[in-house]
Amino acid sequence: MWRRRKRPRDRQIMDKLVIVTDAWHPQVNGVVRVLDRLRHETPKYGLDIEVISPDGFTTVPLPTYSEIRLALCTASDVGRKIEAARADFVHVPTEGTLGLAARRWCGREGRGFTTSYHTRFPEYLASRLPVPTDLTYAWLRRFHNSGLATMVSTKTLADELTERGFTKTVIWPRGIDTDMFCPGEPADLDFPGPIFLYVGRVAVEKNIEGFLKLDLPGTKVIVGDGPQRAELQEKYPDAKFLGVHIGENLVRLYRAADVFVFPSRTDTLGLVSIEALGCGVPVAAFPVLGPADVVGESGAGVLDEDLQAAALKALDIPAEACRARAMEFNWARSAEAFTRIVQRVNRARPSEPLAMVG
Repeated sequence: MWRRRKRPRDRQIMDKLVIVTDAWHPQVNGVVRVLDRLRHETPKYGLDIEVISPDGFTTVPLPTYSEIRLALCTASDVGRKIEAARADFVHVPTEGTLGLAARRWCGREGRGFTTSYHTRFPEYLASRLPVPTDLTYAWLRRFHNSGLATMVSTKTLADELTERGFTKTVIWPRGIDTDMFCPGEPADLDFPGPIFLYVGRVAVEKNIEGFLKLDLPGTKVIVGDGPQRAELQEKYPDAKFLGVHIGENLVRLYRAADVFVFPSRTDTLGLVSIEALGCGVPVAAFPVLGPADVVGESGAGVLDEDLQAAALKALDIPAEACRARAMEFNWARSAEAFTRIVQRVNRARPSEPLAMVG
């Protein structure tokens, strides 16, 4: 059985957390952004984070999504890295090959771990392959219920997962860098206005074609890349596909938009929507999980099953309302909550080993 390493009684020594994640750079997505920012914020609250990612392992492309690489690894491979990091706690945010290996090693060693639920993987998988969502949820339920806690972004998502048999959900609020994503100088886009913007992966589960089909004035702009880009770019030549942008370039693109259109029906939150709000840009989306928690009754966007109507109505929303809503999603609150959850559930666990997990 693993035992916590002994440390001097020095208040300056922080707890050490290892995050074992299949989602990491050079991938560009919300999960990577959250985890990357988290490791820079938590030291303020007494938690030092080290990341174990596909980097350093032999990898193979994920079928139907070659941009994502899966590590070829065993539980022992991952366990050696966890032990080398001298970790106090382990967190597993993804259910890929690394996540599965970490879960198995923790179970074998009687080691507690926490998880987080970022992606509605059953719906994503069903959009690509004929796999029943109930079957995938059963597998995910087993994965997450074997941990000490499953962190989710909103109460809405927690309630949904609880109904599906997830027994250990706790709310970990998410945030954005509101100093970076703020009103200011926009990108100089020489396109007819108004500009309707989408930012994110260009993949079938994001329902981008649902946006591109809309009869809207001005210009539709797509920022991001993914397996569906070539197909959609050929099918919708009037739309502007700008590829991946990060940092200040991305911020300036947000500022150049009149409305941010978020057509996904499967995201658990949608950080890009909050980033757009931070830049003073209203959101148009379907009234589903994710947008309902980001926009809600704030007046910072329009939620409607008629996405075209939502996009047109959103043109009248003032930037001040959007910015005010975004300020409710801050990194200080998010990082502190994450730290406290990790420390609380690990220190509250019983002294005997966890049951073996397969």
